[in-house]
Amino acid sequence: MRFLPALLLAVLLAPASLRAEGTAVPDVIRDQISAFQADDFATAFDYASPNIKRLFGTPERFGQMVQNGYPMVYRPAEVRMLELRDIGGAKVQRVMIRDAQGRFHLLDYQMIETENGWQINGVQLLQAAELGV
Repeated sequence: MRFLPALLLAVLLAPASLRAEGTAVPDVIRDQISAFQADDFATAFDYASPNIKRLFGTPERFGQMVQNGYPMVYRPAEVRMLELRDIGGAKVQRVMIRDAQGRFHLLDYQMIETENGWQINGVQLLQAAELGV
């Protein structure tokens, strides 16, 4: 009979942990975007995964890549978190960003959980065909 209370407790606690994950991932993305908006590349770099940090080496090079390759992330007019999905064992957060010119962009943020919490392991800008346009 001890099994039943333990099972009930596990069922009641599971949604809370899922909610925590569901809010932590978008918060990391929002915080990184806020750091970019403040030109705080060191803080933005902190939200990047170890692989991304190795790839770019310094916060300045990372910030330059974002400025040139993802200007909508660097200076968004609006950011909306859409669905958080599990894809091949990874968490992928879809984000819609409206840029300063009013254009909308969909991006998929691949997230990994590290000893430092959730970190961004890559961002894919979806093309028109992937948007269903």
